Amino acid sequence: MRLENKVAVITGAAAGFGEGIARRFAGEGARVVVADLNAKGAERVASEIGEAAIWTQTDVSQRSEFDEMVYAAKSAFGRIDIMVNNAGYTHRNGDMLNVDEETFDLITAVNMKAIYHAARAVVPIMDRQGGGVILTTASTAGLRPRPGLTWYNASKGWAITATKSMAVELAPKNIRVNCLCPVAGETGMLEKFMGADTPEIREKFRASIPLGRLSTPLDIANAALWLASDEAAFITGVALEVDGGRCI
Repeated sequence: MRLENKVAVITGAAAGFGEGIARRFAGEGARVVVADLNAKGAERVASEIGEAAIWTQTDVSQRSEFDEMVYAAKSAFGRIDIMVNNAGYTHRNGDMLNVDEETFDLITAVNMKAIYHAARAVVPIMDRQGGGVILTTASTAGLRPRPGLTWYNASKGWAITATKSMAVELAPKNIRVNCLCPVAGETGMLEKFMGADTPEIREKFRASIPLGRLSTPLDIANAALWLASDEAAFITGVALEVDGGRCI
C-alpha cells in the first residue's frame, strides 16, 4: 500500500494511461479523482474503482474547471497529495504545415497551459500541507522527436523543461516534480500518432523499440506509482523514459 492515505488527482483518466494510473494508485491505497472531459468514461472508471474514487468532468484548458476539480477533490477527501497531469492531445502524423491553427492552439492548451493551471491550483495547497508530488505525462517525442509530429513533439519538450524548472523552484516547499516519457502505446491517440492504423505501420513503430512492443497503461502506471511514492522521495526533476529502449 505505497500510497495509503494519499489523495491523487489524475487528468485524462477516463481511458488509456490515465485510467491505468488511477486504477494502480487506488490499488495501492490512494483515493483518486478521475478527471476527464469525457464524463461518461470518467464516471465508469470511478464507479469500477469504488468508494476510493470520485469523478469530475474537466476541461484542462480552462482554469475555472481546474478550480472546480480541485474543489471537488478537497470536498471529498480533504487534501491533494499528488497531481498527475496526464491529459493530452495531438495532431495527426503528417506535414507540419497542414496543422491548422485551431488544432495547434488546442495542443498547446492541453499539453502545456494545463500544467500552468495545475500548478496555480495545487501548489498553494501542497505548500500548506508540507509537500506533495506533481507528475506529468510527457513523451519520448520531447526527447527524440519523430518526423510528422512536430507541434506535438514541441509541446512535450516544453513539458519536460517546465518539469525540470518547476522541480528546482518548488524543492524548498518539499514538492517533487517529475515527468514520464512513454513511447507510443495502446491509447486513443495511437492512430493519430501513426497517421493510419495498419499492420505495416504498427510494425514500423514496434521495430523502433528495442524491447519489441508498444507501451501499455500498466507500464506507465507502474512508473507513475514509483515516482509518486515515498520510495522516490529523493527524485525530482526527472524525465523518466518508459520506452522499451526507444530513446537510446
